[in-house]
Order: sequence, then C-alpha cells, then structure tokens
Amino acid sequence: MMRKLTFALTLLICGGCTQMNPQKTPETAVATGTGQTQTTATTPINNRPQDPKMKKFIDDLMAKMTLEEKIGQLNLVSVGFTVTGPVVSENVDENITKGLVGGVFNTFTPIAVRKLQEKAITQSRLKIPLLFGYDVIHGHRTIFPMPIGLAASWDLAAIERSARIAGDEASADGLNWVFSPMVDIARDPRWGRIAEGSGEDTWLGSQIGMAMVRGYQGNDLTAANTVMACVKHFALYGAAEAGRDYNTTDMSERRMMEEYLPPYKAALDAGAASVMSSFNDINGVAATGNRWLMTELLRNQWGFDGLVVTDYTAINELIPHGLGKNEYEVAKVALDAGIDMDMVGEVFLKHLGQLVKDKKVTEEQINVACRRILEAKYKLGLFEDPYRYANEQRAKETLLKKEYREAARDIARRTMVLLKNQNQTLPLKKTASIALVGPLVKSQIDQLGNWNGAGDWKQAISVEQGIRNVAGPGVKITYAKGANIADDTLMLRRLNAHGGNIEIDKRSAEAMIREAVQAARKAEVVVAVVGESQGMTGEASSRADITLPGRQLDLLKALKATGKPLVVVLMNGRPLALKWENDNADAILETWFAGTEGGNAIADVLFGNYNPAGKITATFPQSVGQVPIYYNAKATGRPYGGQQLDKYKSRYLDVSNDPLYPFGFGLSYTKFSISAPTLSTANLQPGGNMTVSVQVQNTGNYDGEEVVQLYVQDLVGTVSRPVKELKNFKKIFLKKGETQTVTFTLTENDLKFYDINMKYVAEPGDFLVYVGSNSRDVKSAPFTLTASGTAAGKP
Repeated sequence: MMRKLTFALTLLICGGCTQMNPQKTPETAVATGTGQTQTTATTPINNRPQDPKMKKFIDDLMAKMTLEEKIGQLNLVSVGFTVTGPVVSENVDENITKGLVGGVFNTFTPIAVRKLQEKAITQSRLKIPLLFGYDVIHGHRTIFPMPIGLAASWDLAAIERSARIAGDEASADGLNWVFSPMVDIARDPRWGRIAEGSGEDTWLGSQIGMAMVRGYQGNDLTAANTVMACVKHFALYGAAEAGRDYNTTDMSERRMMEEYLPPYKAALDAGAASVMSSFNDINGVAATGNRWLMTELLRNQWGFDGLVVTDYTAINELIPHGLGKNEYEVAKVALDAGIDMDMVGEVFLKHLGQLVKDKKVTEEQINVACRRILEAKYKLGLFEDPYRYANEQRAKETLLKKEYREAARDIARRTMVLLKNQNQTLPLKKTASIALVGPLVKSQIDQLGNWNGAGDWKQAISVEQGIRNVAGPGVKITYAKGANIADDTLMLRRLNAHGGNIEIDKRSAEAMIREAVQAARKAEVVVAVVGESQGMTGEASSRADITLPGRQLDLLKALKATGKPLVVVLMNGRPLALKWENDNADAILETWFAGTEGGNAIADVLFGNYNPAGKITATFPQSVGQVPIYYNAKATGRPYGGQQLDKYKSRYLDVSNDPLYPFGFGLSYTKFSISAPTLSTANLQPGGNMTVSVQVQNTGNYDGEEVVQLYVQDLVGTVSRPVKELKNFKKIFLKKGETQTVTFTLTENDLKFYDINMKYVAEPGDFLVYVGSNSRDVKSAPFTLTASGTAAGKP
C-alpha cells in the first residue's frame, strides 16, 4: 500500500527564485492493494477570483446541455497531418455534429481549422466551439533550437521571445492551445525527452518554465495572437528509471518536493492555464489515475483551477499499468483522480454515461470537468468569436516572416556552447581551405530536431549552406560524407518508419572514411559535423549508448591522424559521452538541433561573427556508466577527494567521478576572470538580506558575454544537503579589457529546504556562497545565518 502522503507544497516566487512552503492539509489519497484510489472529501481551493460574467454564461450553457454533451466536451480527438501516437480518432465529423468533441489535436492551418470549427458552430445543437491543440515545443513554422539548447543560452528574454513568436505563429495557423512548456527535470541523458526540457537544475528550470508561459500566453488569452500553454508532464516524468521512456518513476517525498515539483508550480504561478498528465506512475499509481497528484496536490493544495488533459491515450494505458481490467474501470479511475479531458483514447466518451447510470461516478464530477473545459474556451474568447484563429490573411503575413527568421538565427547563436578551443583553433578565417566532413553537413531536416511542429525542413539552412552564406566566396570547401549517421540496421529501420528520412550511403565505411581523409589532407582545417539524427532524441527515443552512433568516432580518429586541426561540430539533443573527442579534437562546438536558421547561426559562431556564450544545463558524463550524474548531488559519508589510491570512497575503479563537462560549463573566444565574492555581511539575519559582489573582467582579445553563476552550500543541516545549489545568475556583456561589478542579493528564503520533520525552513548555521563561470570553477566565501535573536548554531 502506498504510504499516506500528508505533505503540501506551496511555492513562493520571491527574489527571482522559486521556493516552497509547506502546510498541513486534509486527508489525502491512499492507494489500495487493488491499485484503486480511495479519498476523503476535501474542499478545493480557488486562488483566482471567479469572473461572475463567465460563471453566469457557463451556468446558463450547462443548464442546456445533456449528460452526453457534457461528456463530449471531455473528448479530445486526433485529426490531421501528424499523429504522435498509435491511435487516430474515428467518426470525428459525426461526433462533432453531435456535440461529442471538445477539442481537436493535430489539425492546423486556417482552412482546416475553420472547416471543423464551422461544423461545430453550424451543425451541433449548442454551437460550442472547439479547442485546437498541437505540439508546439520549440517553434511552430519558424523552428528554434531544441529546449535543451534554448536553456543553454541562459537568456530568459530570448527564451520568452522564442515562445512569443511560436505563439504568434501557432495562433495565426489556426491553433489556440500548445502542449508546452515541458518542465520535467531530467538527469539521465539516455532519456530521449531530455531534449524537450531545460536540463537538470530545479531553479533554472523554474525560471525557464515561467518565461515560456509568459511568451505563449502574453497578458491576454483572448488576444488573437496568444495561445493557452500546457505545463507537462505532471509529474516526475523526467525521472523515468534507466532513462527509458514511459518507464516507472520512484523517489522520496523530499526529492520530489525539493527537486522535481517546483518547476511545475512555478509555471502555474506564471499563469499557465492547463496541465498535461504524465505517462509514468508515482509511488505505484499512474499519474493519470493518481488522485493525490491531480486533486489533493494540484487542486486542493496548489489551488490550480484550470484544465487538466491527459497525454496521448494515457487513460487507456491505465489498464497495462494495472489500475483496472478494462476501459470501463479505468474511466472511473481517471475521472476520480481529477482528469478533465481524455486525449485521443475516447474512454470517457464510451464509458462515462454508463458509469453514471451504474452510480459508479456522479454527474456532478462530469459537470466539474466540463466546466473547466468550457472556462478555457471562454478565456480564449472562442464563444465571442470561434473563428478568431482562422484568418488566412494573418497566416500569410505571420508565418516564417523575415523578422522571425532573423530572431531564430540570433537566438540559435545564443544557445551554442564552445566545449573546447585549443590553440585558438576557432574562429575560422573566411579565406580558409576547409574539409567539411560528416553525415550531418548537408542535412536540413536534422537542423529542426525532434518535435519540429509544423516546421518545413526544406526551409532549414544546412551547415554547408550556412558556411557558404557567412564566409562568402573566399572560403574553399571540400566535402565528404565520411560516415553514415548510424550503421545499426534495426535502429535505422525504426527511425525511418517514423519519418526519419535517413538516406544511407551504400559504400563501405572504409571507403567513405578514405574519401574524408583525402579531403582533409588537401585542406588547412577539418570541420566534422557529427552527432545524432533528429529522430534519435525526443519521445520514444531513449538510447542505452550515448556515444556517437555508427562509425562516426572511427571517422574522427582517421581525420585526427592526418595532423590537420580538427573542429568537431555536434548536432544532438542530449549530453553525449565524448571522452575521446574531448581528448583529441582541437575544438568542439555544441550546436544542439539549432532550428530553421541553424546553419547560418552555426557559421556565425565558427567564423567569429558571434562570440559563443552558451553554457550547458545538463552534465556531460565521461562514460554512460556514470549516469545519472548531476552537479547538485549529496556528498555521501565517504566522499571521493581525487586521491588515486584511496580505496574505500564513493568512486569508480575505471573512471574518475568527474564529469566530462560540468553543469554551467561553456567557453568563449575571449577569457574572463571572476574575483572571489565579497559579502556585505558575514552574518545574514532572518528577514534581512546580504549582497554578494564579484569583479568580472574580460581579459581576452574579443568582446563577449559571460554567465556569472551563484551557488550556495549549506554545510550542516538536520538532513544532508547538496554540495552546491544554483540560486541566481547574471549574463553580462563586456568589451575587451572591460571590468564590471556584478552583485547578487541573498535572503533567508534562498536557504530554505525541508528539514528532518519535513518543515520548510532555513536552519541557522554555516554556509558557503560560490560564484564562478560554471558549477566547478568557482570561488567561495563563508557566511552564517543567525538564529532569531541568538548566535548561529545548528544541532
């Protein structure tokens, strides 16, 4: 039996950071031995005052609705150009005219949307408009870098702008609902969906989630150029065991509360109007059937009053999860849990009517879910004008317009991370003779990455084209493919079966490598564009081996043997294990999947038109055997200090504990020095604040940006604390030789955590504050949090 959970989470956004505050709550959900959920009654909390005009409108509408029509609003069907799962909805036209569809998934363009919306408005009895949702993850028509790349920019304004543009394009293309942001914390790069999120850090992930919600929703959901955001996947999806998609999740209350739940709450506090349930189970109960998660926590404790939709066929999947023998049983489980809308599975549509007749669920439960969906439509202005998102002229003026492509190029440059640059190999000269080698050199489709929405890969700029565009006629390029993206025939078949578009060169690997070596010998420098195809990351794309796939490493080794400077340009959606590459390449540039303007942006960085300033937000391991590896771990009772022969420590025999690249790491073409932090006081008082100042100087030969990062360590607590925790950052631009003072403010709230009694407090005692260019390369200063009216001290 799942242990009763009695904690509550209330997150406070203060001082630019997301924090939690506990409170005792009423009786919460308890799983029984059969996997069903039993609960006691609780009173929902509504944090937002009800709009009386909206309430009256929906009261009047629901008074006219039959039970069948109310259930119909709970039905989200899949129609159109792309399908993200194994089921396509049937009898859609007929069900729309009967009022049995609440929303449509996977349909866009003003013409297609208007056709279905007209059917609902002109042929259904009550003329209730439809929602139109889509997976707009990192752009709609204009595609931006994958979210893990966007996070690497450490530029919240740029991230918000990317979401604003995506929302503008999506709404111009008929959509009013986007299934983003994904705020799942992920610390296992084997998990393909790490590409969709912000990485491993709770605080940074919270800031990015809020920025994306603001970008999508703007200040007015009824505006024709905004869309409803959907926070996903609720909850803990990024902690899937073994890095395998859809797998089980299990963790302690403390880790859940402190590390994984805050970004969801932060995004909701930013105003996100909907939430999507996750596929995984939590403490043995699948999220979509988990009343503690969906009602006790989300509704009663956090006060969320918006729409909750399942992920694709998640109610049907409660059967293999073991929460019911058939769809009839799991329909009850999901409704009881607090789910409002059934994506694609049509389990609610088929079975809720009978469940009411059998007195297994009540009509009032259906009323609650129906009301939330109708409220979402009201807030989007659909009852006022159901066609506001179906304007062909606006679509022509908005989609992929020049201004948005320029923004995509600028934002993509900000996401790129210089991982190595030995002997100032980069930037390249525009008159260089380049051997341009690798399976991704000419690829346009892979620039878009996975979950590329309505993006047209034919509009994307390849690396080769970008280099020609930026370097101009003076550059001399010799191209060789060098290797296929992969040689595993089963993997290739799997990828191509789902839109991989991977073309395999029929020559032997040896012949392709020989051709690449010949090209290298004729050139001054080798630029090898290697990595993953866009289908190797994202949903259902977990990888057990996160080194370069196929014979790409063999290609790099042969190129290295020529003695020519070797620049490795990476395209990928996850941290990779790159030990040989780091030890042997002269320069490594991480470009992720950079989007529609990716090739131009990559070339801007390679030739020095833009000085890279990105920093990774997920640790790169030396070896997959180190996974999960993340910067804010606990020290353990036998921490390893790096001594080679020190046996009885938490360590490996065959590799050091160190990451290949630590969280927050990224180089520049210039160099920065950051002083040791200076504190305004050595004793932080409860309710007071303390400033932390450093001097940052650009000591190199280029103007550039640096991300100055602040971390805190609580040295002694009633429970063990992480070795470091990110609490703030500032991204600054410095001209060559310029110095700037960077100041942060720390308060007691920045030091709070869940103590031994699961109370959210800041315990008096000793701390270290660290400031530096990444989580490893920092300088520290001690301070003390004093007890109220007494000297500092912890038990």
